[in-house]
Amino acid sequence: MTTAFVLGGGGILGAVEVGMLRALFEREVTPDLVLGTSVGALNGAMVAREPRLSVVERLTDLWLEVAGGGEVYGDRALRTLRRAVSTRTHIYSPKPLIDRLGEEFGDLRIEDLPVRLQVCAASIERAAEHWFDSGPVVPAVVASAAVPGLLPPAEVDGEHFLDGGIVNSIPLGRAVQLGATRVFVLQVGRVDRPLEPPRKPWEVARVSFEIARRHRFARELAELPDDVECHVLPARGTSPRDDSLLAYRDFGSVERRIDATYDACREYLESR
Repeated sequence: MTTAFVLGGGGILGAVEVGMLRALFEREVTPDLVLGTSVGALNGAMVAREPRLSVVERLTDLWLEVAGGGEVYGDRALRTLRRAVSTRTHIYSPKPLIDRLGEEFGDLRIEDLPVRLQVCAASIERAAEHWFDSGPVVPAVVASAAVPGLLPPAEVDGEHFLDGGIVNSIPLGRAVQLGATRVFVLQVGRVDRPLEPPRKPWEVARVSFEIARRHRFARELAELPDDVECHVLPARGTSPRDDSLLAYRDFGSVERRIDATYDACREYLESR
């Protein structure tokens, strides 16, 4: 049996994946393969480096550091406005994220991790899904998490990348392609909420994106081979308020999300 952890994207909602990981590791479920997209790439890289229960404490500290005011996007409002006007493409500098990841991973390379890791990003030049399976960890995670409009495209080896959620937000099918026979899907809860027609201009893009990403995940879930065991872990502590325009900066509920999701996943795993 080859066990894969599939960690989806979702910005601040990625905190729920920490609760899922705690429930999995407490039951001694460990991965042979880790696939991550966007914030799932960050959480996934941490797991691939330290595939045991101790990583949960490290991840929790990182998320609480952010919730306590640690810089992720950084910048004051005026500087943010100036950048938006001057670049016309993004409002935040990637430097705080790059620096923080550098402190965490240094020059560590993907191929040197104890567990096989692949990280998804969207190639601009090729208009294609791209999987980082070798090379430095930090550029790969930055590329996977380059949220359009918030951060600039990430350049790696002369190619430019945007957030992997654009092309494969919950890469279940990729896990099966790579030989996984047991898959645990760590998703952030958005796929569980019903969609409603958009009522405001900025909601149009969000709803369109949600249709695209949910459609792909639902299709891949329906097409799973009979010999693949799949568990879509339950996310808790999320709500429609997380879909608001400024929700990506609402880090105040990180601990509550982690704890609520841990309880739900522990119950789910015990029942099986």
